[in-house]
Amino acid sequence: MSLTEKVDKRAHILSIAEELFAENGFDGASVRDIAQRANVNLAMISYYFGSKEKLLEALIEDRAGYTTGILVELAKNQTLTPWDKIDRLVEFYIEKIMNNYRFHCIMSQTYCQTRSTEIKELIINIKMRNLEEIKKVISDGQKKKIFGKVDVELTMASVFGTLTQVVNSAALYSRLMKIEESDDATYRKKMSTRLKTHLKQMLRAHLDIKNEE
Repeated sequence: MSLTEKVDKRAHILSIAEELFAENGFDGASVRDIAQRANVNLAMISYYFGSKEKLLEALIEDRAGYTTGILVELAKNQTLTPWDKIDRLVEFYIEKIMNNYRFHCIMSQTYCQTRSTEIKELIINIKMRNLEEIKKVISDGQKKKIFGKVDVELTMASVFGTLTQVVNSAALYSRLMKIEESDDATYRKKMSTRLKTHLKQMLRAHLDIKNEE
């Protein structure tokens, strides 16, 4: 098997594992189930990952690594204003969660339900790493006298808390916001624009140094 084939096979297994972890939870998805749906033998999963826990760790690292790379590039971008960066952060996270809903579910469920301290620490470290990049964006705006003094950690908690609540409570918010379609994909599509507008407005009101006067 060539290197390209190995990479493709590994990526395929990760994709199938993501599907099953999202559908059945980590405990409800067996390695045998993953192997059957991926059309590979159990030995191949063992070869690439070693165990179901290591498979989940690899999935989290793979998906989260992309996010960290985006945030690093955004934080060090000198061509964008601080407000441009805030707007891009909002758009990126909404698109990320709405378009990768399965992984969002896995991260939420795993953090709350896992008995593995290693996996929980992995998730915490990833979130800490990403928060540090977001803090750089806000710190840059503060140095330029555009953003005022805010509690950065609770600012991000407000953003992600809003996102998680709206995404995970589709039945409630469909009724509250009079979205007739019950299809989850349609709901997420309709909510994306509304969330982007709301979170951008919320952050502008919260961060703007003029509001300190």
